[in-house]
Amino acid sequence: MGSLEFRDPWFLLLLLLLPFLWRAASRSTSLLQFSSLQLLRGTPASLRQRLARLPAGLLVTAAALLVIALARPRTPQSETRVAKDGIAIMMIVDQSSSMNARDLVEDDQSVDRLDVVKEVFLDFVFGGEAAAGQGRPDDLIGIVTFAGYADSVCPLTLDHGNLRSIVRQLEIVTERGEDGTALGDGLGLGIERLRRSRAKSRVAILLTDGVENAGVIPAVKAAELAAENDIRVYCIGAGTNGMAPVPVRSLFGGISLIGQPVEIDEETLEEIAQKTGGRYFRAENRESLAEIYAEIDALERTEVSEMRYLQYSEHYSVFVLSGMVLIAVASVLSGSVFRRLP
Repeated sequence: MGSLEFRDPWFLLLLLLLPFLWRAASRSTSLLQFSSLQLLRGTPASLRQRLARLPAGLLVTAAALLVIALARPRTPQSETRVAKDGIAIMMIVDQSSSMNARDLVEDDQSVDRLDVVKEVFLDFVFGGEAAAGQGRPDDLIGIVTFAGYADSVCPLTLDHGNLRSIVRQLEIVTERGEDGTALGDGLGLGIERLRRSRAKSRVAILLTDGVENAGVIPAVKAAELAAENDIRVYCIGAGTNGMAPVPVRSLFGGISLIGQPVEIDEETLEEIAQKTGGRYFRAENRESLAEIYAEIDALERTEVSEMRYLQYSEHYSVFVLSGMVLIAVASVLSGSVFRRLP
């Protein structure tokens, strides 16, 4: 709750009349005249005499409460409804076994590609190196993953706290039957989710480290669907040039790193970006991946318009009720305990 305020504060000027009301209400109306009250001055005043002006005080207090009610006291609610014109962004990320390569973090081969992608993507969403500290709090963001099959793991949402939990739980596929790079299926599923969004600007970020070798929909066909629906696709090829260290379990149960060639279908990724009005980027390490996300973050910024609907909690009824109660009590006391007889 906010601080108390008045909608019509000018009514509070009526409080200046309260001293005159006090004088009028507390004035004696006795009709009997006495030549002298000298004999009564030495006697102690009774409780009834001390409280003789209580009804007048209650009436003045009631009048003050009614004046405050006229001024419409209220408190603004602490939460306001805000409507912002954000962007719908679908992250389409490869989670095939090749994402287990350890080449994106220099001098630390314990971190695989997917872990780096997750870290940089969360910086992009919540603010950090990949978003110049701003983040994307007003954007609808979702996640589609793909390996041998595509899967929508998080719909477009403003609940970025839940999105964070889902991203952290993403894992590289381990079952051979689920492995592969269904690039077109992943892109197609992401485009279908974006196509249903009513956001004015819709963007897909497609990240892979391989060549399309699985799935039903060709990646170029999915790109055509994106272009038909005015959805831009930014493509990122993740991985160093040449050989990448990949962990392999030995016959004796240990794990060692062996070099495997890096193969990214850059030609297809560039074609996808060109067809949809996006761009293609190559990320060879964590720093370059963060720079790519920062560049996408700068490209996909719209002017945000806000509409605030501020609601108030009205309190005048409490003052009216209290004032009426005090008037009733003053009337009862004036006609009974503090009744004055001629």
